[in-house]
Amino acid sequence: MSDQDLPAGPDLVIARASAAGLMIATAESLTGGALVSRLVDVPGASRCLAGGAACYSYTAKSRVLGVDAAMLERDGAVNEATARQMAEGALDAYAADVAVSTTGVAGPGPDGRGVPAGTVHIAVARRGGGTRALVLQLDGDRTEVRAQAVAAALDALARALPKVPATA
Repeated sequence: MSDQDLPAGPDLVIARASAAGLMIATAESLTGGALVSRLVDVPGASRCLAGGAACYSYTAKSRVLGVDAAMLERDGAVNEATARQMAEGALDAYAADVAVSTTGVAGPGPDGRGVPAGTVHIAVARRGGGTRALVLQLDGDRTEVRAQAVAAALDALARALPKVPATA
């Protein structure tokens, strides 16, 4: 069975990263550490998981991940640029090969800038390979939005990692 038959969850991420000899990292705002927690649940995660930063405040995003403080004040944290800078900051902070970030509005209502609940930005940065970002509009309450964001981030991370060859 090839890993293409597996759901894109934490097991697949760990299997792909381990097989490729890549270190991964997370940078989380919206998900508050839930993403790295899911990865740590997988036996063998220590082979390929460098670490994760849960940076909720603007100050933490800037100090820990190097997100541009002036941009945060001007544009807020729920946007593609912030997601990209968070993922790129995690690459550097953890000396990782691949990093994923989450930022968004879990709800119950819009954020202070009027960004609707359920808006989620995810970015995946690869050392030497650029950064890809996506925006989602998720439905559900705060808990459901956060859980869906974790699942989407795991899927995005899995897609950024080399596939594990099928075994006979």
